[in-house]
Amino acid sequence: MGRRIKGRHAAAKAGHSLTAFPSDRATPDLTTREAVQRFRSHFMDDKDHGDVISLGLKRNDWSDFYYQALTMPWSGFVFVSVIGYIFLNFVFALAYFPLRGEFNSPHPLELVDLFFFSVQTLSTVGYGLIAPIGRFANTLVSLEVLLGMMINALSTGVVFARFARPRARIIFSNNAVISAENGIPALCIRIANCRRSVLLSLDVEVALSSLKLDAEGHIGRHFEPLPLVQPHVPVLRFAFVLAHVIGSASPLSRFAENPDFEDIDDPEVVVTVTGTDEATGQTLFARKAYSLESILHNHRFTDMIGKDNSGIISVDYARFHGTEAHPPFVGEADRPSE
Repeated sequence: MGRRIKGRHAAAKAGHSLTAFPSDRATPDLTTREAVQRFRSHFMDDKDHGDVISLGLKRNDWSDFYYQALTMPWSGFVFVSVIGYIFLNFVFALAYFPLRGEFNSPHPLELVDLFFFSVQTLSTVGYGLIAPIGRFANTLVSLEVLLGMMINALSTGVVFARFARPRARIIFSNNAVISAENGIPALCIRIANCRRSVLLSLDVEVALSSLKLDAEGHIGRHFEPLPLVQPHVPVLRFAFVLAHVIGSASPLSRFAENPDFEDIDDPEVVVTVTGTDEATGQTLFARKAYSLESILHNHRFTDMIGKDNSGIISVDYARFHGTEAHPPFVGEADRPSE
């Protein structure tokens, strides 16, 4: 159990301020774990950026419109584009309506006629059935044509950028496993390349992330590196197992004896992968976080790569996430004497 701190002192000093919540002031004593749980419940769940509430930060999506256009889902992007397109043409139709006498048309113009005229003008199509003949109408049409060319160029660039964004088709195993079947406990994580092209020069980093409370009452997230047996993978064609040996100096050494991680607050293993796609030459990034519940003790991954009698290698991705339990390793000192 974590050390005990004074609730009022911690509430006065704890980073993003536990004092913002009256219920925390009423608690005379808080353990480290209790303080961390309250910190998480009040502020954020760092598994998903959409669940984080940012306080004291002025957010203006229009000042970072390009980023918003790139990162919003396709459904939202199409919806905003269609609504914006209809709204803009409707605005120009309203602007044309008082000037409908300055247009040459085979019939009296209504608002819907001017709306479709705006659509044709904005896209620089111009079928010729309706044509401006007055100065004010021609001036307004010229402005819409200029705006239409700019919008077409910008929208083409944004759509291309969305398609051209590098996306790593690297998958991570649903669970991380700790295996000691060879007498050496190790944390193992399996990754795989889902593309036909080879991924080159992969650099992998693994760290143990946890929330800690210092003597001053400040809560912060700490990252302790977990060195891998092979942190650099020259070529990733199919699948690869990342391994971290849990020695006496490893931050995970306590996990081998204490699977519940009772002395660590909010532990999770964070994995980041950086590599280059051979086909496109683009730099790819991928990440994964494993919570305590997703780390399996005394398990190993099932085989997914095989070879038939003709020598052809087969990769069964249906077995990628598969794990199987194995008996705990029994050392020489622990074996019963005969």
